[in-house]
Amino acid sequence: MSGGSGWERIRSTRGGRLSRETSLTGRTARTVRLGRVQPQAPGYRTIYCNDREANLPVRFKGNSISTTKYNFLTFLPKGLFEQFRRVANCYFLFISILSMTPISPVNPVTNVVPLSLVLFVSLIKEAFEDWKRLQNDMVINNNPVDVLHDQVWETIPWKKLQVGDIVRIKQDGFFPADLLFLASTNADGVCYIETSNLDGETNLKIRKAVERTWDYLIPEKAVEFKGEVQCEQPNNSLYTFTGNLIIENQTLPLSPNQLLLRGCSLRNTEYIVAAVIFTGHETKVMMNSMNVPSKRSTLERKLDKLILTLFGTLFGMCLVGAIGSGIFISSDYYYLELQRGVGLEFNPSSRFSVVVLTLFTLLTLYSTIIPISLYVSIEMIKFIQCAQFINKDLHMYHVETDTPALARTSNLNEELGQVEYIFSDKTGTLTRNLMEFFKCSIGGEVYGTGFTEIERGGAQRIGAKLQEAQRSPHAVHEKGFNFDDSRIMRGAWRNESNPDVCKEFFRCLAICHTVLTEGDESPDKITYQAASPDEAALVTAAKNFGFFFYRRTPTMIYVRESHAEKMGTITDVPYEILNVLEFNSTRKRQSVVCRYADGRLVLYCKGADTVIYERLAAESDELKKITREHLEQFGSAGLRTLCLAYKDLHPETYESWNEKFIQAKSSLRDREKKLDEVAELIEKDLILIGATAIEDKLQEGVPTCIETLARAGIKIWVLTGDKMETAINIAYACNLINNDMKQFIISSETDAIREVEEKGDQVEIARFMKEEVKGELKRCLEEAQHSLCTVSGPKLTLVIDGKCLMYALDPSLRVMLLNLSLNCSSVVCCRVSPLQKAQVTSLVKKGARKITLSIGDGANDVSMIQAAHIGVGISGLEGMQAVMASDFAIAQFRFLTDLLLVHGRLSYLRICKDVSTALSKKYPELYKEGIRNMFFKWRVVWTWAFFSVYQSLIFYHFVTISGTSGKNLSGRMFGLWDVSTMAFTCVVITVNLRLLLMCNSITRWHYISVGGSILAWFVFILIYSLLRENVYFVIYVLMGTFYFYLTIILVPIVALLGDFIYQGVERWFFPYDYQIVQEMHRNDPEDNSRAGLLEIGNRLTPQEERSYAIAQLPRELSKHTGFAFDSPGYESFFAAQLGVHAPQKAWDVARRASMRGKPKPSKKH
Repeated sequence: MSGGSGWERIRSTRGGRLSRETSLTGRTARTVRLGRVQPQAPGYRTIYCNDREANLPVRFKGNSISTTKYNFLTFLPKGLFEQFRRVANCYFLFISILSMTPISPVNPVTNVVPLSLVLFVSLIKEAFEDWKRLQNDMVINNNPVDVLHDQVWETIPWKKLQVGDIVRIKQDGFFPADLLFLASTNADGVCYIETSNLDGETNLKIRKAVERTWDYLIPEKAVEFKGEVQCEQPNNSLYTFTGNLIIENQTLPLSPNQLLLRGCSLRNTEYIVAAVIFTGHETKVMMNSMNVPSKRSTLERKLDKLILTLFGTLFGMCLVGAIGSGIFISSDYYYLELQRGVGLEFNPSSRFSVVVLTLFTLLTLYSTIIPISLYVSIEMIKFIQCAQFINKDLHMYHVETDTPALARTSNLNEELGQVEYIFSDKTGTLTRNLMEFFKCSIGGEVYGTGFTEIERGGAQRIGAKLQEAQRSPHAVHEKGFNFDDSRIMRGAWRNESNPDVCKEFFRCLAICHTVLTEGDESPDKITYQAASPDEAALVTAAKNFGFFFYRRTPTMIYVRESHAEKMGTITDVPYEILNVLEFNSTRKRQSVVCRYADGRLVLYCKGADTVIYERLAAESDELKKITREHLEQFGSAGLRTLCLAYKDLHPETYESWNEKFIQAKSSLRDREKKLDEVAELIEKDLILIGATAIEDKLQEGVPTCIETLARAGIKIWVLTGDKMETAINIAYACNLINNDMKQFIISSETDAIREVEEKGDQVEIARFMKEEVKGELKRCLEEAQHSLCTVSGPKLTLVIDGKCLMYALDPSLRVMLLNLSLNCSSVVCCRVSPLQKAQVTSLVKKGARKITLSIGDGANDVSMIQAAHIGVGISGLEGMQAVMASDFAIAQFRFLTDLLLVHGRLSYLRICKDVSTALSKKYPELYKEGIRNMFFKWRVVWTWAFFSVYQSLIFYHFVTISGTSGKNLSGRMFGLWDVSTMAFTCVVITVNLRLLLMCNSITRWHYISVGGSILAWFVFILIYSLLRENVYFVIYVLMGTFYFYLTIILVPIVALLGDFIYQGVERWFFPYDYQIVQEMHRNDPEDNSRAGLLEIGNRLTPQEERSYAIAQLPRELSKHTGFAFDSPGYESFFAAQLGVHAPQKAWDVARRASMRGKPKPSKKH
């Protein structure tokens, strides 16, 4: 038996089972291919639980996983293949091979050693990164798990687990494979799981076992379980699962409610028993993962094309020279002694051999046109940019968690300066996943003070000031509760005009939920475990209002009520929970039927305002209107709202309804549908109590960061596993969506789709949904194109859920999806799987050919991070999986501003800083130059090539003159070594001065490096002239002539004259945006960057950190779009900031010239 566990085989008592078909009876196995995501894989698999021998012929995959890029055998060939994907390395390999042949005029060491060193360092780096992945795999594969063997639980490593095994998972343990949930220590066969590794959500989710398997909890009973599972083949759909459990000739349907996915963890449950369904790389989470990619920057790929062009030019030059050699070589030149005893390369009788061999000789000789030293220099610069600038940037240092930024690769530095699309996770990336009860409306009265981050950001944008209310000295602020209003705190609600309504409001919060308690039954020590952070916040609010929920049993809820009957009294009140009508995405509400101790029957209901208002009694229209206004007020502040209502029930009415409820709950077919229909019978004629407003706390600075990045021309998409309503709320809070935008919503939650899904025909569902999605995409695209044709059309946004996205990614529809998405200012994809996140990223990356960046913080974001050009991991609360898979790691989303607008621009420019860090963030529009690739276009390349040819002609002209008319002190003409030494000295001086001419800002370090390089050449040649015979004392002779000094001054000036004129004309008449900003701030006092960094480093409190961060945010833009007299000639730049096209005009330049030399008053930042 495989697995090597030494177990005795469990003999099957059922004969002939191995010959059974592996597909469900009466089902047709058809493949519905929809892009890479398949909702239903072909055929079904049959699994025999607790019977390894029966499963052996099928050869299911093992549970060991590997995420490494290489293995022992493939490392060298695959690693070398990755290195020689670079055209430059192929070129240097070719030259190295030529240099080792007899025809080479150069020593092979000069080519072979540098190439070998570059390859060796690169391979060591690859090996180190893959070794870390291997270590992580070993840790995971060797995690222990309890497996049933001979009526006892035996502990084995995860990697030895097999399909069909019965396992026990303890509280807080992770699921080692995809499991079929059988039994739980909790009542009613339920367990609570956390799925943060799959969808990023840290709230708990409920799973329920099939009632028939609840008894298989202890080993003695579990060993009797001999069920047969017939289910779908492994696939990557996280939210679907179909199959049957056949046990004792009884067939029970299985759903996602019984499936526990690998990577999730067990919470609030002592332990569960489950059967293994999918293992290893066949688990859903692993099928959503991607192979480790090899990323190369776009600039590097363009450099490959440039190198090919240069090689073509080099080959052409060498071919001309070789043909010339073949033509002109002749035995007539007797002094060359070519008559006999010469090699083929000099043999006049074999001119073809002369051409070929001379060609290779010249290729080797001229190979420095693409110097390998340049690549070494570039790699060093990239490393310094990472190690010295990104990793040590205190602007990206997070004080609370002591986390600096981390560049995990230096290959993609310049890519940071060209990002056009950002794909972001929501939970833990944009938000803190921290819900806080902030405000409420009770009986038509708003309670709660303070302003949300959204309100503050909105006021800041329009220049308004918010009057912050003085916080009460007794205000309570704990996790989930950030509310302050003395009118209803500490029993003061009894003095309000509607105390009975307040009491019902608080009781609804304390009773209508599915929250579990942990810890001591005291307000300070109790912990609430909820299915969502919203629900935990509501129960926490009830506790602080004096209605403390402290204990739950299967049928009772206990609440400690303060001031309920009389001021100062505290009473423990039991409530019998008769029925729970659970929340789902269709109902959008939750209800509880409870019985008071005095026999009163009450239904409490909470849910979305749309569904609650539809079920209210036809009275209190004024209260409905006022509450509706309050809801709109809360929504505009970015708060998540729920409506609360209740209804007193007559005992006879309840009993009649409860019979129908029990029948629906016991139904084996269409149970959910029947329960929803029964709930409709009682959830009507409700009385409105009020509404709650919860703030989903964003990470600090997220709205401002998104606004700044948008001004920089970067589009942000949110890809989340959350529900559509939650995703839209967060998009509003982040300023990605606003009420002025036209929204396109493509959702699978429609009546027509539900009707087809209820029939259960998978093929028909796939066909119908594809047609529906196609129709919606076509309609939205037509509306988008019509809207974009109008002059003042609104901005567009697209919201699509995971099911619809699965069909929209079909090859026949993805072009339509891409066109629609690119026309939208923002896109929100909700309920998407990790693989779908990666597919959307790849769609834009490959389809639109735009530079993409993905950012996330959880294991569910790894595929997305790997799919983008650049992956950024946030070191958050969900482990380090995202960071380990990323190219750059930061602690907060807001640090993207510095990473892209500052370090990205500098890395793209590469030479030196054009404007200060503060100005880079103040004018984010400067980043658009990188998106448009303004500094590495072919036009730029040909411009450089033109001036290089011009400079070479200058050198050649002066050299030939020197060779014919130049004389030394003794009156002799300059010889070969005299002229060449003087020429090379001119080259060294010209190249260094050309570098200085390129710099946008010049510091003492530039002078030191340029002057030091020129001085180093003189030191070298002075020493070298004393050691080599052919150049002996040459430089000393030259330095004794006036001609030498005239040449090294005159030649660089003439050679650089063309560059100087070109740059001057370009800056005056066709300036880049950064040059305009330089002119605007040329008289500003220098920014003491070091002092700024020290200020950040010495912060003592979070308040000081916030103050500094606010001070660094971009100020309000100038409203001037006409003649700006304080900054003449910059109308077009300011207009561009405001989205107005205003090209440069001639009088801009003239007026700017007239202002030169006029001092400006100093400006303080």
